[in-house]
Amino acid sequence: MKVYFIGAGPGDPDLITVKGAKLVETCPVILYAGSLVPKAVIERAHPDALVLNSADMDLDEITAVYQQAQQNNQDVARVQTGDLSIYSSLAEQTRRLNQLGIDWQVIPGVSSFQASAAALGQELTLPEECQTIILSRASGRTPVPDKENLKSLAQHEATLCLFLSATLIRKVVRELSEVYPQNWPVCVVEKASHPEQRIIRGTLADIAEKMHQAKIRSTAMIIVSKVFAIDDFVDSKLYDPSFSHGCRKAKVIDE
Repeated sequence: MKVYFIGAGPGDPDLITVKGAKLVETCPVILYAGSLVPKAVIERAHPDALVLNSADMDLDEITAVYQQAQQNNQDVARVQTGDLSIYSSLAEQTRRLNQLGIDWQVIPGVSSFQASAAALGQELTLPEECQTIILSRASGRTPVPDKENLKSLAQHEATLCLFLSATLIRKVVRELSEVYPQNWPVCVVEKASHPEQRIIRGTLADIAEKMHQAKIRSTAMIIVSKVFAIDDFVDSKLYDPSFSHGCRKAKVIDE
């Protein structure tokens, strides 16, 4: 048997990968994060499959599901939101599986930061302006290492995507304001790719109040980046006719 960790995507049930969807359809045991995984994803399961919601389970109870499946020689589709590489509890689950000698595999998914960028219609990197994206979160009930504090990250002026930080927006603004001017652009995407998706655009000066007025307190991606305010940027080298690469030779342009 094998446990398949499947990234179900940010909310739109069609954003699960084909491979992930096929596993949900065929695995005899489905263990899904019911608080966020769309019902339409789980409705793909076979009528005879054992479908369990992990929303109210602790790690021991989740592990017990894997052990029972091992005894029954049944594959498990462990369905979680977004992509398993970010804030997914993958590490602690797979550590248990390794200790139990249970085989496992990760099926990647679309992350909410990617879905948020798509909703904004925005490339998060721009040639010669910003070439780095930092994925992080504000420090709250779950602490963040001291060296990864927002003020330190902001020094890079990279695009900053903050997960799990909507309730801490005033703290986010306070810390980033020690580095950036008040007109620094901020966009917030609530429930990216969901039918009820909402977008708020603002600056450090007003984004906290705008989120308060909109009553956005969870399931929101905060993106802080100068790219939102840059219209005059150079074209990339990728399609520059004077630039050679492995698939194309540069064209000689007569002056």
